[in-house]
Amino acid sequence: MSFLSYLINGISLGSVYAIIALGYTMVYGIAKMLNFAHGDVIMVGGYVAFTMMMNVGANPVVAVLVSIVVCTVLGIVIEAVAYRPLREAASPLAVLITAIGVSYLLQNVVLLIFSSNPKSFPSVVGVPDLKLAGGSLIITGKAIVTILSCIVIMIVLTTFINKTKPGQAMLAVSEDKGAARLMGINVNGTIALTFAIGSGLAAVAGVLLCSAYPSLTPYTGAMPGIKAFVAAVFGGIGSIPGAMVGGILLGVIEILAKAYISSQLADAIVFAVLIIVLLVKPTGLFGKQIQEKV
Repeated sequence: MSFLSYLINGISLGSVYAIIALGYTMVYGIAKMLNFAHGDVIMVGGYVAFTMMMNVGANPVVAVLVSIVVCTVLGIVIEAVAYRPLREAASPLAVLITAIGVSYLLQNVVLLIFSSNPKSFPSVVGVPDLKLAGGSLIITGKAIVTILSCIVIMIVLTTFINKTKPGQAMLAVSEDKGAARLMGINVNGTIALTFAIGSGLAAVAGVLLCSAYPSLTPYTGAMPGIKAFVAAVFGGIGSIPGAMVGGILLGVIEILAKAYISSQLADAIVFAVLIIVLLVKPTGLFGKQIQEKV
């Protein structure tokens, strides 16, 4: 039963990574850039929800909705101010450096407002624990909500991209920005929408992460953001199903490594597995090899 318990915890943690990884993979798939400030948007979402619940006294559902709205607006602002002017830059390194600068900016702004003292994050999940096999296997309410949230988000996002006009515009922009512009698609608006969706999902992931691990600091989003990026690469960056599968596999590997090998070596094992996968399949599990025409 202990293995099943570890497996469920791994799927729960991996579901959080998958939700975060969706932001990375959508932005890369459509704008062909890496938003390394994405992890800090998670942290901002956690602080907004914390402030709403502890200082304003808002209901957890209202707190989560406000967090999603704030992070969505933040994502649009970051794209418009920091990334859009550099989108046509000669070197993609300029965008990467800017993303790192935005990351440190968000961390330090939150540090000035809330200080570095850890905040005890209240749980937003009111679902009772599920006891199976006579109580020997317990699935926490947080794990149930996290896993179900990931599944619902994946279904809604896939349906949105495949069945709606803005979703089709995203697919067109991801294929060829120039051709999409000639077809009358608002490329800037489509990329801004992508950032908005990714940042809104980051808020959800931040609340779920802080509910499961209730310690909130200005650096809360740093390591989960890196691991979610690893999950996106693991699954094949640019692939939405790949982000989900990569995130869940990463979470399971991390929890099992902590349980059966070493909690200190768990992160190293996760990155080692990524290296092995990329050596065997450089595009990731669901990535496609793209041949450039010269």
